[in-house]
Amino acid sequence: MTDALDLEETALEAYEHAGDDSDWDRVIPFPGFPKLKTGNRSTLKNSENAKFVDIASTVLPIEFQGQEVQLEAHAFEDETVSFQAMAVVHRGKPSTTSPQNVPLVRVHSGCVTGDIFHSLRCDCYAQLQLSLDKIVNSELGIIIYLPHHEGRGIGLVNKIKAYAEQDRGLDTVDANVSIGAPIDARDYQLPAKILKHLGYESIRLLSNNPAKFKALAKHGIEVMEQVETKTSPCEHNARYLSTKRDRMDHLL
Repeated sequence: MTDALDLEETALEAYEHAGDDSDWDRVIPFPGFPKLKTGNRSTLKNSENAKFVDIASTVLPIEFQGQEVQLEAHAFEDETVSFQAMAVVHRGKPSTTSPQNVPLVRVHSGCVTGDIFHSLRCDCYAQLQLSLDKIVNSELGIIIYLPHHEGRGIGLVNKIKAYAEQDRGLDTVDANVSIGAPIDARDYQLPAKILKHLGYESIRLLSNNPAKFKALAKHGIEVMEQVETKTSPCEHNARYLSTKRDRMDHLL
């Protein structure tokens, strides 16, 4: 069995030389938000040497389960604009039972087919909705949305190619290998930097993936609790979920 954390070591290393906190040297006040540092752009063009900056913050009202929910939205990108991410933060009413100042966090890989078109071949949409429900009902919750993690980091086109290989009978692991793509090319340094930038180095992680737990820890995030995001399988994603469990060690 291939260890998912070993796979993460072979992922694209676009983040490895990202700047440290000293690069985030300009504070932009935003009413009602924590004071965030935003880095100045430079002339760097090589993504391997790019620094990630907090580009903008705003209020994002959303409709969820028939109600309006107010979120904070923070946009991040590297200086080549090759990698972009968004963090949304929900601040609920203080509770006497939940850990103080320890956010419930979902680090979500973007999925065009699932998140937008509600594909039944994966559980991405179901996990996002489950996570959003937990976060909007928590004292403090964050979703970090990573579009460049599409298809476990191989991109939209390669994901569809891998789907075609799955149509021939391969599981998700072997399908990626058959098209010459990594099994999992995701890197978690950017979400770790975002969490630190927002002021949170200890979190409760919404995930079934122990490799994500280990990867965030590698980048200095203390995961105090791993909260499951199990969803009900259907005929279209049953093998997808069993492959996650049997070959990628997901807690399913």
